[in-house]
Amino acid sequence: MVEVRGLRVRFGAVEAVSGIDLDARPGQATALLGRNGAGKSTTMRVLAGVVPPTEGTVHVAGHDLRTDRLAAQHRLGYCPDVGGLVPRATPWEHLQLAARLRRLDDWEDRARDLLERFELGAVTHRVTAGFSHGMGRRMSVVLAAFHRPAVLLLDEPFDGVDPLGVEATMDVIADARAAGACVLVSTHLRELAIEACTTALVLRGGAQVADVSAQELAGEDGARAYRSLLD
Repeated sequence: MVEVRGLRVRFGAVEAVSGIDLDARPGQATALLGRNGAGKSTTMRVLAGVVPPTEGTVHVAGHDLRTDRLAAQHRLGYCPDVGGLVPRATPWEHLQLAARLRRLDDWEDRARDLLERFELGAVTHRVTAGFSHGMGRRMSVVLAAFHRPAVLLLDEPFDGVDPLGVEATMDVIADARAAGACVLVSTHLRELAIEACTTALVLRGGAQVADVSAQELAGEDGARAYRSLLD
């Protein structure tokens, strides 16, 4: 569902991503795991079609992002690491616009269910300008998952989110996998990555240093192995 070969991304003289290979399959969840500055968000932006690759090939849902970006974006849902919300719009207006752009029918029940699951029901008609960081994160996950995409990209979805929001995000990931979607989650939180995902791509300084099953990073032995990859 997502295939990346030799991905490199440069911003001037800075190489933010330096040679990543990735295979992410339907029904699985893959973590992009590493410290801040590891290249996780840049990789996610490339997969979302926001940032073009400098080198390498990227296919999402069967579409080459260099030549068929809009078709790929039609098949994915993306929660960016920052931003993504219109400050003067309410959660309901965000979802209403998303439904119109994607020509969704009978979307209202799905919208209400997601807002309630993420404890945003009470602020359905309040503009997002006054939202806390955690509320904004939760709303971004709602928007990404709303149309049941074939590829779900969640960039730092747990950042600043309370336990109930974490639980709701875990449920969204599980639901997407059960429906056969391919899920990618970027995070610096090892324990949540292990809980949410089946495989993990560990990044350090923009480079790929390991591609392992999530369970290999579990427990004290996994924590030591993870620290050794980052040092």
